[in-house]
Amino acid sequence: MDDLIKAMTIFRKYGNPHNPFHCEHDELMVCVVDPEEVSTEDRTELDKLGFFPSSDGEYFSSFRFGSC
Repeated sequence: MDDLIKAMTIFRKYGNPHNPFHCEHDELMVCVVDPEEVSTEDRTELDKLGFFPSSDGEYFSSFRFGSC
């Protein structure tokens, strides 16, 4: 759970939106954070924590924490 909290703390730096998550087919998506706006340092840390930019580059997702 610590890794999830660390990731959410990083995402929080880029906004505090209402309803930031979507979960589908064991994938947790952080839909409101644009990967292009995230610093290289934060993207590296998010990668270590299991969050990756989507294939279309529109959001971050993780298969580590999502389960429906």
